This record gives sequence, structure tokens and C-alpha cells, in this order.
Amino acid sequence: MSYVAEISRVRPSCFIFLIDQSGSMQEAWGGESGKNKAEALSTIINRLLQNLVLKCAKSEGVRDYYDVGVIGYGAAVGPAFSGPLSGKELVPIGEVANQPARVEERTKKVDDGAGGLIDHSIKFPVWFEAVANGGTPMCQAMGRAQSILGRWVTEQPTSFPPIVINITDGQATDGDPAAAANALKDLKTEDGQLLLFNIHVSSMPASPIEFPSDESRLPDDYAKHLFRMSSPLPDYMKTVAREEGIPVGDSPRGFVFNGDMVSVIRFLDIGTRATSLR
Repeated sequence: MSYVAEISRVRPSCFIFLIDQSGSMQEAWGGESGKNKAEALSTIINRLLQNLVLKCAKSEGVRDYYDVGVIGYGAAVGPAFSGPLSGKELVPIGEVANQPARVEERTKKVDDGAGGLIDHSIKFPVWFEAVANGGTPMCQAMGRAQSILGRWVTEQPTSFPPIVINITDGQATDGDPAAAANALKDLKTEDGQLLLFNIHVSSMPASPIEFPSDESRLPDDYAKHLFRMSSPLPDYMKTVAREEGIPVGDSPRGFVFNGDMVSVIRFLDIGTRATSLR
């Protein structure tokens, strides 16, 4: 385990997000009100993409520190960017910054300075739409990611290894994804093996289980299977998690079970935190 390579425009890193778009994503997110899982997740992913853009923004523009892909899997499996990026598997972050599908006007609550909250209008770029239709072909999605990233690690052999984050609310409907997950994790650069993290979201209002070190608190075989498919957290991510107040053990894995919106946002922040940008 290394995961110490500096990330630069010459040696970028890479993120691929695998997003469950099955029919069950139309259901309400357990413990959340308003949006269904697909809608809430689209907001989270778009906000994450915006945050990645901001991390790479310098005075002269957005530096291409990352290549980014979003793969949806439901009725179909494939690239899930919308707008000008539609159909593209991997995109430099500068291209993401410059080509949202649209920019919406949204409101968020901000402190009014007197102990209350007021609505504040913000511009919200959208690259990824809510979709919920079909089964859960997770094996195909991981196979697609393995094909994309097999080429990427050949082209970037000294870079910080790719990170794949799979977000799902159910079991795969096209077989056991363990073999596809292992094929993904076998990919590596000189700095370490690919990191595969899994986030499970539920329709049930249950407490999240974040970054477990073993299977003892996991409720069923499905949760344990996702846990075993997940990569161990690198040391620097363990440090970040502890700084965020998450009580991780000595051998945590990149896995959340029954994630609510807060835990998913926190997980994605930790999972996409760079070692250093140059």
C-alpha cells in the first residue's frame, strides 16, 4: 500500500462513479423527506463534481488534476453524463467545468447574522440527471469500469491509482459481482492498487454503518458481501476520517451500509480527498 504520489497535470488521478439507476431508486430514501433516492443522489453527484472543479481551480483556470467518469447502470449500462459530455466515458476535470448540461437557479439556507436563516439564490451546474428504470446490472457496470481503467493505468503508470465509488440500493441482478470487483482491484499503478469503495443506500430508516473494520455489525450476507468487495482505506484517508470525527478502527474499509444523505456526502468527501495537488 502506497498512495503517496502527488497529483499533477502531468500525473493526474482518476475517479469513476458507478451509479445504480435501477427502478428501485424511485423509492424514498430512508429517513429523508422530499426527493427519492435517484433525485437526491443526482444532487449529491452534481455537487461533488462542482467541488472537484473547485479543488482544481487556479487563477489561470481549472487544472486537469483528475479524469472523471460517471457510469450509470439500470435499464442500460454506460456513460451517464448529460449535455455536451453525453456518451463520454472519461473526461478531464477542466472539460467537466466548461461543459455542464445546464446551470440551474437554486436556493439554500444561509445564516442571516441574527440567529435565523434566509434563502439565498445560487447557481447550480448539472452534469448528471436522475434516472430510475430496470434492474441492477452491477457486474456489467464494474466490467465497463475495468475496461476503461485498464487503458487508463497503462497510459498513467506512475499516477495515484484510480478510485471507483459504487453507489447502490440493491443486490446485483446479473450475477455475483465479486469477480468483477476483484478484476477492478487487480488494476494498479506504481503507487498502488485501484481503490474500490461501495456505498449502500436504503429505503429503511436505519442508522448508517460507516467504514467498518470487520463484519460483526453488518446485518446480512449482502452487506457482508459488499464489505468484502471494498478496498481498505489508505492511511491518509483514515486520518481524514478521524479528523471528521468518524471512529474508524485499525483496518477500515471504504464501505457504508444504510447510508443516509449526510453519511453519503461525508463518505464521498473523504473518498475523493487528494493526498496533494501540484
